[in-house]
Amino acid sequence: MLNYIWAGMILAGIVTAAFTGRVPQLANAAVDSSVEAVMLCVRMAGIVSMWAGLMGIAEKAGAVRGLAKRMAPALRLLFPRLKKGCKELEYISTNFIANILGLGWAATPAGLKAMEELQKTNPDKNVASREMCMFLIVNMSSLQLVSVNIIAYRSQYNSANPSEIIGPGLLATLVSTVVAVVSAKVFGAVIFGRDKS
Repeated sequence: MLNYIWAGMILAGIVTAAFTGRVPQLANAAVDSSVEAVMLCVRMAGIVSMWAGLMGIAEKAGAVRGLAKRMAPALRLLFPRLKKGCKELEYISTNFIANILGLGWAATPAGLKAMEELQKTNPDKNVASREMCMFLIVNMSSLQLVSVNIIAYRSQYNSANPSEIIGPGLLATLVSTVVAVVSAKVFGAVIFGRDKS
């Protein structure tokens, strides 16, 4: 479906340019945008490599495990039915830590592993469990201390202060995460029944 939307937008742009006599501007914009896209990819590759490397070092140094232990009370509140020290919580905490640091690309593998582990203990394989729903909702609300992607984009486009979005970004993602958790708890109680969580 998305392919049709993009194709429609491109076709509409070409037709509009043809009818308004702006085909040369369209051609120049296409070339300039292509060059800009490649430059952004190169810059993002460097940033992704650096932060992914730091995440790998933090994992090997035990910093991720230490942060995961500090997150344990919050994780117990979010996932009260998961056993302490289980694989699911390990992957969930790694995913949350990567997201908090703004490393969405580093969070994805841990998120997929967490879902795989949660599916193993899911009694109904055709319906997402309460834990799977909570994990997905918190993951999507994505609390972030540092939004590496946005800072990189702002830097690419010569922002005077690329990191000034850290405060507003933190506030926005904090609000979205709180709303997500409260909504998940309320709807979870309605859908799954009122039990321990």
